[in-house]
Amino acid sequence: MTDDTTKVTKDYSSEKLFLFLSIWGKPLLIVTIIAFFASLIFSSSYFIKPKYKSTLIMYPVSTSSISKALLSNTYGIQQDVLEFGAEEQAEQMLQILNSNLIRDRIIAKYDLANHYGIKPREKYRLTKLYKEYENNITFRRTENMAIKVSVLDHDPQTAADIANDIAALFDSTKTAMQRERALKAFHIVEGEYLKKQAEIQQMEDSLVKLRELGVFDYETQTEMINQQLAVEIARGNTRGIQALQAQLDVLARYGGAYVSIRNQLEFEKKQLSDLKAKYEEARVDAFEFLPQKFVVTTAYKAEKKSYPIRWLIVTLTVISSLFLATIIIIVLENYSSLKAKKKISNPIILSP
Repeated sequence: MTDDTTKVTKDYSSEKLFLFLSIWGKPLLIVTIIAFFASLIFSSSYFIKPKYKSTLIMYPVSTSSISKALLSNTYGIQQDVLEFGAEEQAEQMLQILNSNLIRDRIIAKYDLANHYGIKPREKYRLTKLYKEYENNITFRRTENMAIKVSVLDHDPQTAADIANDIAALFDSTKTAMQRERALKAFHIVEGEYLKKQAEIQQMEDSLVKLRELGVFDYETQTEMINQQLAVEIARGNTRGIQALQAQLDVLARYGGAYVSIRNQLEFEKKQLSDLKAKYEEARVDAFEFLPQKFVVTTAYKAEKKSYPIRWLIVTLTVISSLFLATIIIIVLENYSSLKAKKKISNPIILSP
């Protein structure tokens, strides 16, 4: 019973479809042909200005600190300056690429407001300009942790130039951001380093004065004078004993200061050595430069337009027109059928 019902339903549906096509097939064909040629015409370059796409692919570096990459005095294990960055560095690169620092410089260099046809006194001018910029210039992280820069423009050479300039601006922008902090760090370390040098110089000047007073090496001098004093006492040499005793008096008076300054000087020189390493590293970070990226593919002038995709516009237009025409026909048929039923249910009674 069920199989028979299904068969009847299918035959009935096929019959209705065949009837529908026999009645409306020609109008639908006309609509399809009109939509096809209309979409061909309106998707041409006369109505839609074509855009060309240029792409650039680059990797971030693993470390942004030159001292970490090249110097190992403080950091112990030297990092690989040629190592590609990972997910964290890729995300940082995306944030910088999307910053207004790069956006505003690209807009100014290529006069994009005028290039995109945005008038100077137009309402919401900046909003429209930034939206147009975001629509035409995009940044995306690939599955291999690289960053892909895509630029659409009516001029293929301009698209390639913008993509390459964005990559160059990434270097200068990131370097400028880091250099501001690196310079402050350098001045802090430099101040401490110079201060330590001055303290050491003052200690050395004090030792020079103590040496002028006769204190050269407190421990050795004391030992030698005591030995010589014992000899002179054994000889009964009064003048020799007095001379040696005078030297011992000098050592007793200034020896403690000499030992204290000498030991402190040794400790301060070790600190100065550590500070000098930090000073050199801070100086390198503040004044030297390394590229912040590895460019895998540079942007070049496109030979073929990327927008509009004509076949896609034609296909979607034809399908949409056919679907819309079918819906309209179905609505009209249902409306006509409903109207006819109303006339039958309400017959006109003629009076005798």
